[in-house]
Amino acid sequence: MDLSTATWTAAVVGAAAVYWFVWVMGSAEVKGKRAVNLKTGSVSRDQVQEKHRQFWSFFVRSKEDIAAASDEYRRISFIETYYDLVTDIYEWGWGQSFHFSPSLPGRSHREATRIYEKRVADAIAARPGQRILDVGCGVGGPMRTIAAHSGAGIVGITISEYQVSRAREHNRRAGLDGRCEVVRGNYLEMPFPESSFDGAYCVQAACHARRLEDVYREVFRVLKPGALFVTDDWVTTALYRPDDPRHVEAIRGTERGGALATLRAQHELAATARQVGFEVLEERDLALPPAEPWWTRLKMSRLAYWRNHLLISVLAVLRIAPKGMVEVHEMLCEAAAHMSYAGETGIFTPLQMILCRKPSIKP
Repeated sequence: MDLSTATWTAAVVGAAAVYWFVWVMGSAEVKGKRAVNLKTGSVSRDQVQEKHRQFWSFFVRSKEDIAAASDEYRRISFIETYYDLVTDIYEWGWGQSFHFSPSLPGRSHREATRIYEKRVADAIAARPGQRILDVGCGVGGPMRTIAAHSGAGIVGITISEYQVSRAREHNRRAGLDGRCEVVRGNYLEMPFPESSFDGAYCVQAACHARRLEDVYREVFRVLKPGALFVTDDWVTTALYRPDDPRHVEAIRGTERGGALATLRAQHELAATARQVGFEVLEERDLALPPAEPWWTRLKMSRLAYWRNHLLISVLAVLRIAPKGMVEVHEMLCEAAAHMSYAGETGIFTPLQMILCRKPSIKP
């Protein structure tokens, strides 16, 4: 076999492998979507491996050291790096909504996600003519569902420049770019005037902040008096035992894989909201029955794991995916294993919800 024939044979085999693993064996949620992009936005292809090493060395430290780090800007920049690294893998495996939802009997994960996002819109009574804030919007999956369901205009903010570009492209393709706006920024210092939003929601994004009160205080500032705010977040439950090494490792592994300084206890969400001035109207764990176990979505068979690992490895060898993306995938798989254990034992929930209201101005 001459060199030309061998090259064409390798190209055909590579293309067939990508087709088989992505479209034939791939998740039902991503069939019909684009092929794995894996470009990682503001992190160049040649930087992925080094950026992953820097990120991991920062978050592998003890949670006390991370929480006490004086260089807050550096910590925030690593969160941006994290989403530049993982966004394409998240979109490939989860679609455009990077969050857990209550699992519903007889419903697919995709259907349950859309139902949950509509519940978020209904919780804050979003309606046409309103301006609603999406705190930590990612690539805008919830934003588009809520805009289409409620008719409201949505403004999302994310720290990741790459997610801004992805969200804007998705908004344009969905025909919602007239009602969905995305800005890059830190939700601890939002570029919006006081009392400028009719409602707000934060879907599992505030857990990245070192101080939860800073997030809630900033949301409180930009909301109009009487406006509603709903948020759900990742927290440890009353079943978590800090003297159990297995519990500690599961929670720490969840924190590392999610770029979190520390997970908060379940009761802290409502307490912090009251501290900054909100009226708390409701609080509950949406993962409890009648919802089915949320962590089943993380249960990857060995076949699926090796399928994904092989696909990303092949793409890396072919230089379609940047060097270092295999390590990023491994990091996410390890985090998923820790979260599955934490969910099965009941020591962790990603769906602790509070519904709040900014008090009206009294006459």
